[in-house]
Amino acid sequence: MKIGVVGLGSMGYGIAASLLRAGHAVCGADVNPDAVARLRGAGAVPEDMAEAAAGLDALAIVVLNASQVEAVLFGPQGLAPLLSKGAVVICCVTVAPDFSRAMAARCDALGLHYLDAPISGGSVKAATGKLAIMASGTPAAFAAARPMLEACAEKVFALGDAAGAGSAMKAVNQMLAGIHIAAMAEAVTFGMTQGIPPETFLQVIPDCAGTSWMLENRAPHIVAGDYTPHSAVDIWPKDLGIVLDAARAARFAAPLTAAALQQFIAASGSGLGRQDDAAVAKVYARNAGLTLPGDA
Repeated sequence: MKIGVVGLGSMGYGIAASLLRAGHAVCGADVNPDAVARLRGAGAVPEDMAEAAAGLDALAIVVLNASQVEAVLFGPQGLAPLLSKGAVVICCVTVAPDFSRAMAARCDALGLHYLDAPISGGSVKAATGKLAIMASGTPAAFAAARPMLEACAEKVFALGDAAGAGSAMKAVNQMLAGIHIAAMAEAVTFGMTQGIPPETFLQVIPDCAGTSWMLENRAPHIVAGDYTPHSAVDIWPKDLGIVLDAARAARFAAPLTAAALQQFIAASGSGLGRQDDAAVAKVYARNAGLTLPGDA
């Protein structure tokens, strides 16, 4: 297939690289020209996305948020009208279920398939083609997207025949993931007040019942004092905001999600928004007068 990938951050670049390894022709686009040049150096076709659009079998969108998705597809330089009928749009972004349904309807009006396909697994699994993809869409959309899914994912969960269900499941996942990161940060720093260094915390807790995937993935960043953004703090006000909007619409109380969101907002407001999301621990450390590894 010939596949376009819009958004070449840590997740999007990993997806594009996995597609190249699988033998697909890949065209990449990003606001950062260095990311595009890097992908072309790895073997991507040297075409502008607008020029390539008519020949694409699939367009994967891996940008930050819903407004960027809409701009990519239907903005002043939107790609949707340039795609050939029968092409599939694969939206890998965390967005609200209603937004997914709206995008699917607009694509359908142009003769395009739309797969609501948010992703999970982090940058490492994106780079190795082992993502989990929570997908929903018509059988035709699944069929058109199948080669891309097989190249990028270890597990594809088919969650229904209409857009929206994939995004709903991703909201559930993000509720847990955001709470778990905040809980990890709270536990690490609480342990410090009890004389337990972060290094000891990390030696013990992964072998105990209190562990989680997020704890085991993010706590090492705190121990190393390395907040290189594999997943940035600023992702969470957006993602947990989506969760709480959906919860409010369902008249569902989500107090743990709300508490976690406030910690990420505090971290972002403290200038930590572009650091790794494990940096939410710095909010707890600051408030408790603690010094984390790597901090003066």
